[in-house]
Amino acid sequence: MPYRSAWMTDELDAFRDQFRRYLRAELAPRAEGWRKAKIIDRDAWRGLGAMGALLPSVPEAYGGLGATFATEAAVMEDIVAIVPELGTPVSVHSAIVAPYILNYGSEEQKRRWLPKMASGEMIGAIAMTEPGAGSDLQAVRASAKRQGNSYVLNGQKTFITNGQLADLVIVVARTGEPGAKGISLFVVETAGAEGYRRGRNLDKIGLHASDTSELFFENLALPPENLLGGEEGQGFVQLMQQLPQERLILAVGAVAAMESALDVTIDYAKQRQAFGRPIIEFQNTAFTLAERKTEAQIARVFLDWCIERHVAGELDTVAASMAKYWCSDRQVALIDDCLQLHGGYGYMNEYPIARMFVDARIQKIYGGTNEIMKMIIARSL
Repeated sequence: MPYRSAWMTDELDAFRDQFRRYLRAELAPRAEGWRKAKIIDRDAWRGLGAMGALLPSVPEAYGGLGATFATEAAVMEDIVAIVPELGTPVSVHSAIVAPYILNYGSEEQKRRWLPKMASGEMIGAIAMTEPGAGSDLQAVRASAKRQGNSYVLNGQKTFITNGQLADLVIVVARTGEPGAKGISLFVVETAGAEGYRRGRNLDKIGLHASDTSELFFENLALPPENLLGGEEGQGFVQLMQQLPQERLILAVGAVAAMESALDVTIDYAKQRQAFGRPIIEFQNTAFTLAERKTEAQIARVFLDWCIERHVAGELDTVAASMAKYWCSDRQVALIDDCLQLHGGYGYMNEYPIARMFVDARIQKIYGGTNEIMKMIIARSL
C-alpha cells in the first residue's frame, strides 16, 4: 500500500486533486515564460488566490481557508512537484509573511492586509537581509526613528524574494539600542510610497522565475500603526518565534523536490537505452536509485513528524533547524546524483533535472545557512 502522510485527510485529498489539475492545466504551461521574464505575472497570483492556495491557514474572517499548516504543506508539495517556479515566491508570501501579520498584527492590520494577500491582490515580501547582515539578524543597520507622529525609515535590503512585485513588505529595522532588543518590524505598503525604491531584479544562477531584489528606503515616513506588535523592540522575538515555520516550509520544499527528482530520473532510466538495454538495468544505476529512494523516504518520514508536531503547536527551534539543514543537504546531494544518471542531457536546461539542480543550491543558504542550523542544534546538546 502506498505511503500516506499521517497529517493527510480525505478533505485535503479532495482539495489537492482539484489544485493539481489547476496547476497542470493553467499554470505549468506558463512557467517557461516566467523563467524568461524573470518574474511571475500577477494573474497567476490572483488565480492561486481564487483556488484558496494563498494563506490557507489564515482564518476565514481574514480571507483564508481556516485550515492548519498541513494545507500549507500540501500546497507547497504540489507546487514544487508541478510548477516549481512558484515554490519560493508562494512560500514567502503565504507561510512566512502572512503569519507575522496574523500573529502580531492588530485587528485593523489583519483586516486591512490579509484578505488582499489571500486573494492575490497584494503580494508580500519580508526584508531581513542587508548587504552586511545575513544570518546575523542582530546586525541589521536599517533604522526607523520616531519623528513626531511618524517613523522615518532608512536603509538598504538585498536578496528580497518578491521584491519587484511586492505591495507589502515587512521590514526588519532598528528602533533602539544595538543588539536584539533594539529591533522592530514594520509593514511598508509600497504603492505610491515616497522614499521607497526597488533596485535591480537580481541575476541568480537558479530560481529564474522568482524575482529577487534590492530595496532602498530613503526617509520613508511610516505611520505608527504600521509597527507590528504595538510597541518597539519586539522584532527579534517575533522573528525567532516565526523562524521555525520558515525553516519547516523550506524542508517541505526540499523533500518534495527530492521526490520529484527521483520520479523524473527513474522514468528517464527506464527509457534511456545504453548497450542495448535500459540504463536502470545496470547495477550502478539501480543501486544509486535504491540509495536515493531510501534517503528520500527517510526525509519524508522525518518531515511528516515535524509537520505533525507543528500542527500540534509543538515544533521547537532545534527540530526545525534539523529539518531545514538535513533535508536541504540531502536535496542537493540527491539531485546531483540524479543529474549524473541523466548523463549529458542532465546538463541541458530543457530537462527538468537541470533546473532542479541549480534551484536546489540556494536551499542550503536562505532561511539561515545550514552552518547556522548546526550551531543551533549544537547549542542544545
